[in-house]
Amino acid sequence: MAFRRKFTKENLNQESRDTVSMRQSFFRILVYPAKGGYMGYLKKTLQELDLIDNFLSNAIASNKEFNEPFYRLLLSVLLGKELKEVRVLAQQIIPAATPELRGIRMDVEVTEYEEGTVTNVYDLEPHLKDGLHLPRHNRYYQAKIDGRYVKRGLKDFSKIPNLYVITITNYDLFGKDYMMYTVHNKCEEIPDMEYDDGLKFLYFYTKGKKGGSQAIKNMLTYIQNSESKNAVDEATKKIDFYVSRVKNLPEVEAGYMTLGDWIDSIKEDMAVELRKELAESMKKEITGEISKEITEKVSKEVTEKVSKEVTEKVSKEVTEKVSKEVTEKVSKEVTEKVSKEVKEQDIKIVIETFQEYHDTKENAVEKLCRKFPEYAHQAEELVEKYWKE
Repeated sequence: MAFRRKFTKENLNQESRDTVSMRQSFFRILVYPAKGGYMGYLKKTLQELDLIDNFLSNAIASNKEFNEPFYRLLLSVLLGKELKEVRVLAQQIIPAATPELRGIRMDVEVTEYEEGTVTNVYDLEPHLKDGLHLPRHNRYYQAKIDGRYVKRGLKDFSKIPNLYVITITNYDLFGKDYMMYTVHNKCEEIPDMEYDDGLKFLYFYTKGKKGGSQAIKNMLTYIQNSESKNAVDEATKKIDFYVSRVKNLPEVEAGYMTLGDWIDSIKEDMAVELRKELAESMKKEITGEISKEITEKVSKEVTEKVSKEVTEKVSKEVTEKVSKEVTEKVSKEVTEKVSKEVKEQDIKIVIETFQEYHDTKENAVEKLCRKFPEYAHQAEELVEKYWKE
């Protein structure tokens, strides 16, 4: 990977500290991808990325000039309170305590200080894709994060900082159409009784219509669709200024291009492996089915003609002989069938790629004829078969 080779002793001193920090953050994105995967990036240019996209949020968090004022303002609006001195870390990795346990990746961690002491920790994560059980997922994250702030021998647990686990989604996790859901522990018998454990989970739904405030709604709309036309108040206009500046930084542009190249290489490797696995699987399946059918047929015929004792003696010899004959007879047939199936799977992947890059059916047919001339007479039929409407 060319991206990793840039971190050598020889050329490390040729880059500014800010650029190195930015590149390191991008590398973490490659190794620890966003929950929504990479596919969303492939259809967008850098200028089209939104704040809910993992790449852009981490690019801002990695920028030492803008990260603190940006996230101070963003969190102040979402939480409805003014933040004081903050520090921002992008894509921080918290390793597991032992090899058999899991570590975690925090997309953005913001720590708030008062007189040099950490008072509040904010874990901010965008989620573009449903599928995780986020409440239990966040419970696990909370435990790992808390563990970092509990020193051995600590007796005064009131000194543990407050923790806000903040999740921003473009889908409604709870299905109630609220723009924000605030979750914290409470006493079931006395719901109004204060239970101050310093822990809150906040889930923001970018398209929610209930609850919250107009300022939060404006900010969530901008996070979902980060265009200047959606900067409608003072806070979102400042956020839009930071976003525009970061999108035009050379190191961000270079990092985004590198990410695209890396994704392409991964897709190519995956396609090759998929074809190999498919061919092997089909060959085993077809051969196994044919052998089973012939063996059952021969066994039945032998059983009808000879006694049980003879069957037991002859069965092995007959099976071996038949298996050998079957193998020789169907080997060519199996190979041809597998090759045809594998080639068609290859064509399917190519067609899906054309569609993903917004090609037309006509262009797809033309390109397919050039790439697979032996299938030229079937190109139009194959495009219709695998084109997803």
